Amino acid sequence: MDTTGAPLSGSLRERKQRETRQRIAEVALRLFLTDGYESTTLDAIAAAAGISRRTFFSYFKSKDDIILFGMEADSAELIAELLKTSPDVRPLDAVQDLLVKRIARHTTEEMTAIDNLMLSSESLLARKQAFYAKQEQALFLALREVWRQPERQSALRMVAMVSVGALRLALQAWREQTGQRKPATQFLRDAFEDLRAGL
Repeated sequence: MDTTGAPLSGSLRERKQRETRQRIAEVALRLFLTDGYESTTLDAIAAAAGISRRTFFSYFKSKDDIILFGMEADSAELIAELLKTSPDVRPLDAVQDLLVKRIARHTTEEMTAIDNLMLSSESLLARKQAFYAKQEQALFLALREVWRQPERQSALRMVAMVSVGALRLALQAWREQTGQRKPATQFLRDAFEDLRAGL
C-alpha cells in the first residue's frame, strides 16, 4: 500500500522494490568502505537503510550478495549494450569497446576500494571466480544473438572466453602495478592488443 492506504500497482511495487534494493546496496557499500567488510553487520546495514533485519533478507541473502549485486548489474548493462551492436562490427572489437567503456565509468579510487573489499574476504573471492564464469556464458549467449550464423558459434564462444580472460589479466596487472598508477582501461586495451598479437 502507498501512504494513503491504497494498494500499490504491480509496476509501482516493482519500482519501489528496485529502489529499496539499490538503497540497501549503496548503504552497505558505504559501511563496508568505512568500517570494513567483516566488521559490518547485517543489523548495521538494516539500521542504516531504515529497514528491519527481516526485510533485509527479502532483498539479499548475505553480505556477499550485496557486492555481487553491483557486479551483476554492471554486467547486465554491458550485455544489454552488446545486444544493440551491429553485426557488421567484429565481435572481439565490440566486446573490447564495451568493456573499456564500462571500466572507464569508475574512478581509480572506486575500483581500488572495491578490489580491496574483494580481497578482504575468502567467500567474496570465491564468488568472484564464479561470477567470471557466469559472465563468460552471458557474453557468449549475447554474441550468438547478434552474430547468428551457426558456423560462427565456436568462434563466438572463444571470443567470450578470451575476452573475460583478458579482463581478468588486465585487472590483475592493474592491481599489482607499482609506481605511478595507470588507469585500468589502459591495462585492458593492452591485454586485448597482446591477445591479437598472439593469435
